[in-house]
Amino acid sequence: MSVAGRITVLLDRVVARTVAAGAVLVLPLSLLLFLQWPLRDLVHAWAREANDLAQLLFALYVAIAITAATRAHAHLAADAMVRRYPAAVRATLARLAALLVVVPWSAFVLVAAWPSVRQSVAQLEAFPETYNPGYFVLRLALLLLVALTLLQALLDAARGAKAGPA
Repeated sequence: MSVAGRITVLLDRVVARTVAAGAVLVLPLSLLLFLQWPLRDLVHAWAREANDLAQLLFALYVAIAITAATRAHAHLAADAMVRRYPAAVRATLARLAALLVVVPWSAFVLVAAWPSVRQSVAQLEAFPETYNPGYFVLRLALLLLVALTLLQALLDAARGAKAGPA
């Protein structure tokens, strides 16, 4: 196997493991969302903290879920005309879209968001209303989302994106 092939396999494993690890976030997220009202109405404490933590988990979950949906070909698609095309043509169009749309857009967002994310992390930015720590994780989730999207687009372009379900 070539060096490029090995790198592709390694990056694919990294993305796959990240997606698998992100799937478990739904359980604590659901628990925190469920506990907010009892904490507020019965305990009269920690509801805002539960909300802030749920926001962090939700941001991380969504950042990973976008790539998970891409890998599973589970996105909604406007493909009324394209579904009649042969699978090879659909795969070529998917590769071109990854290279000409997703890669440049992801790179733009990375470059545009980097200064504010860097500043937020350097300051360990807290939530504006509660001053609870961790708001910077929301900003890091943006970089995670864009990095995973960029990696997946490059992987799809490098090995040929499979045509999604018709």
